[in-house]
Amino acid sequence: MLRGDGIGPELVDSATCTLDAINDNSSVKFSLVHVEAGDGALTRYNNALPDFTLSAIRKSDACLKGPVGESAADVILVIRQLFDLYANIRPVKAYPNTNSLHNDVDLVVVRENTEDLYLGWEFWSDEETVISLRRTSKKAIKRISQYGFKLAEIRNRQRKVSLVHKANVLKKSDGMFRKICSEIASLYRDIQFEEMYVDACAMNLIRNPQDFDVIVTSNLFGDIISDEAAQVVGGLGMGPAANIGNNFGVFEPVHGAAFDIQGKNVSNPTSILLSTKMMLQWLGTEHNDRQAILEGDRIEDAILRMLIENRKTKDLGGTLTTREFTGNVVSYLYAK
Repeated sequence: MLRGDGIGPELVDSATCTLDAINDNSSVKFSLVHVEAGDGALTRYNNALPDFTLSAIRKSDACLKGPVGESAADVILVIRQLFDLYANIRPVKAYPNTNSLHNDVDLVVVRENTEDLYLGWEFWSDEETVISLRRTSKKAIKRISQYGFKLAEIRNRQRKVSLVHKANVLKKSDGMFRKICSEIASLYRDIQFEEMYVDACAMNLIRNPQDFDVIVTSNLFGDIISDEAAQVVGGLGMGPAANIGNNFGVFEPVHGAAFDIQGKNVSNPTSILLSTKMMLQWLGTEHNDRQAILEGDRIEDAILRMLIENRKTKDLGGTLTTREFTGNVVSYLYAK
């Protein structure tokens, strides 16, 4: 449990309360280890991601992370590289009585998580010009494309993959992405496949978001359109995320540390609670633990019940505090 900065600790506390309830009422048991990373750690230890934190993460089965402040790149980008967490998964779903612009949205953005401009390869070529380098490899394209198609096959999906790129301009890098993803699409003949330029995708996410199912794209494009898609269904407070590798996962809310509301008990814990759901279901799948998957469903069902009853936090027009919302979710987990 990586506590983070700003509203991070209170959100991690919300997730802890929920996991404690599951631990106490089901066969799914946890050992929760709370560690530091981010701005606070940088101040205290002169390192945003201290060695003892990394050691604790390496010893764990998964990591649940609160939002981090200005040192975010020194935390999550480093973790993604160290653990080769190549798939960034951002579910985007419309829930009742939120600020969603549409009622029938249920899509997932599958974003390549280890390459592109996010490697930070920049240098000054002279006093007035910076050169930024973008890396795109066949290995990265192949595995993120395969992940997207496998995700499209699971239950309750529309069985459709949309490749988003800019191959008309980035003819070599995105051209390779387009070629490899199309080749993989030919192996999944029961999955509908389409491709579109990223600017067209940005427009269609506003106009017809219900037409999307699984979006596969590169790191930078995925970062932008996943935030856009989250706003379509009510904002970042509703958005969970996962960073998945071959044998490890880091789960986190998609929003920032929100220092302006730190300590005010008004933040929306839905994002981290849905991230907790994703963590449980990933752990259940990895360890063949059906009950963990069901407990993840239980979290979402409790949140859905509250929203149907129009019981929500202030960012969604409600009156509940962070702790009140969390307490209600916990009370609904095992209510009849």
